[in-house]
Amino acid sequence: MGIISTLWKPNLAYIIGLLTTDGNLSKDGRHITMRSSDKDLLETFKICLGLQNRIAQSVNDGYAKKPSFRVQFSNVKFYRWLLEIGLFPAKTYTIGKIKIPDLYFRDFLRGHLDGDGSVFTYVDKYNFYRGRNYINHRVYVKFISVSQKHITWLYQTIDKLSPVKGSLNYRKYKQSNYVPMWEIKFSKKESIKLLKWIYYENSLPCLNRKREIVSKIFNLVENEKRKIYTKV
Repeated sequence: MGIISTLWKPNLAYIIGLLTTDGNLSKDGRHITMRSSDKDLLETFKICLGLQNRIAQSVNDGYAKKPSFRVQFSNVKFYRWLLEIGLFPAKTYTIGKIKIPDLYFRDFLRGHLDGDGSVFTYVDKYNFYRGRNYINHRVYVKFISVSQKHITWLYQTIDKLSPVKGSLNYRKYKQSNYVPMWEIKFSKKESIKLLKWIYYENSLPCLNRKREIVSKIFNLVENEKRKIYTKV
């Protein structure tokens, strides 16, 4: 296994965002696993860390709607460094603050978005008034976690370092098999500002599928005239 640099750079911060959401540290003190249903995301993960390890497909447990893939590698020094910045084995419910330099937080947040975040857009037709219909493109961004400590830290750091304001909510589902979830959600205006903040260059490592959605959103917003009315 080659040397993985722990010198903070945008690519490393992005990788930490991915590992925070979809990564796993083995209890053996050396193995690190990254999982995703997007194989190209794992290719990006490998490139950023300079890994040659193969991407394996996980066994389908019968409940997964998509195939799952994983990359596993062994690096004791990198493993110990991850412990120092706030990651650890079996972190899902108890993870808290991650020690990310402010300068690279938006790269970390982009990784977090590619891991457990969501970008939604849809057309909303409403305000039937005097024979007119106002058509609007709805947009919102959401980050989730089952750890209250982690989502609170994430919310406060976004509020401190980014140009946007979101809302922090707790969702408890009616279905008994659904785990209660904390979420940070942003309105359309704030979502667009946030997305422009974290996608600040074209060549940044990211999940291509999500980046394409973001690009379409930017195009829609730029071409959207204020209060477009159509006769009904």
